[in-house]
Amino acid sequence: MPYLVREDLYIGKIDDAADILMKGTGEITHVLSLLSSAAISFFSDWKSSVSIPSQEIRKVFAGESGRPSCSDDEADVSPRKAVSQGKLMYSLELAGPGMKIVRLAVPLRDMEEENLLDRLDICLDFIEKGRKEGSILVHCFAGVSRSAAVVTAYLMKSEQKSLEDALESLEQVCEFVCPNDGFKDQLKMFEDMGFKVDPASSIYKRFRLKVLGDSYNRGHKIDSSIFGADPGLPPLSSLPEAAPKQNVPAKAYRCKKCRRVVALQENVVGHTPGEGEACFGWQKRRSGNPFNRRGESDCSSIFVEPLRWMTEVEGGGLEGKLSCIHCEARLGYFNWSGIQCSCGSWITPAFQIHKNRVDVSTV
Repeated sequence: MPYLVREDLYIGKIDDAADILMKGTGEITHVLSLLSSAAISFFSDWKSSVSIPSQEIRKVFAGESGRPSCSDDEADVSPRKAVSQGKLMYSLELAGPGMKIVRLAVPLRDMEEENLLDRLDICLDFIEKGRKEGSILVHCFAGVSRSAAVVTAYLMKSEQKSLEDALESLEQVCEFVCPNDGFKDQLKMFEDMGFKVDPASSIYKRFRLKVLGDSYNRGHKIDSSIFGADPGLPPLSSLPEAAPKQNVPAKAYRCKKCRRVVALQENVVGHTPGEGEACFGWQKRRSGNPFNRRGESDCSSIFVEPLRWMTEVEGGGLEGKLSCIHCEARLGYFNWSGIQCSCGSWITPAFQIHKNRVDVSTV
């Protein structure tokens, strides 16, 4: 039997979901399935074999960085930004007796390196919707790690609880829950970002670099369509009828030779000067200098997210030069294994622009 966490919110395992889909229930109207891609396929085959009716509403595919979000006012979910087709982000269906149960299946492996953070929005929105329209079961295979991580995130956001307090509250209901350490790390990031996934946050930017680095190290081809927009090009949507934005001066880094904008301050991935191997600790190196505590102004370079003008990165090499796309002046280097900043921090993967190769202005 699933455990009642809060009013209209249950946590359980795959057997609980199977029982609900076979027999139906007057209580549970929504089911959130957090399973590996293979288990999702197997579960679908099982439903067919026991003649459980179902009707697919939609499937959404995305690239490595696709971040879908759920609408508040309809049983719909759409990608937050255009990405290349490929990886299944979720599937939505009606199932069970009378096809009255709304089921969202989100592929998620119980592995420390798995990207939970980019799946939280869709999951948390679906839980909120399920509670408004009826009640919801959140389940994984054993009800221990994946479902616990997502329900913990929901408690953190809805009740403004710290990771520690939310997990402790869940353990009082279901004592054997235990999200893996990688999920806990990402939930701590979620807490530090103010209980939201904020793409503008330096925390999120470092996480995205980690995801890209992990993908590269697994031998995946990095699709440049998921890189940050080229700040040297005009925005795609500059419609005259659009609501005017407040003119807030933004720091821009321009190629010293041709004055083309190559990065904005929002593209910069911050790091703590002198923290050495503690920086980007997911891939530690021993060459950091933990005793160097100089200010960031003493760093001889800035490190940015990968941007679409970085054509050298598309080639798939481990490392190389970064050159201005307009005048071909050398600006810096990239290295998927990391580069040590002059302050002592080791940054992995690294997209480095030397400060002496750019001028700083406002746009």
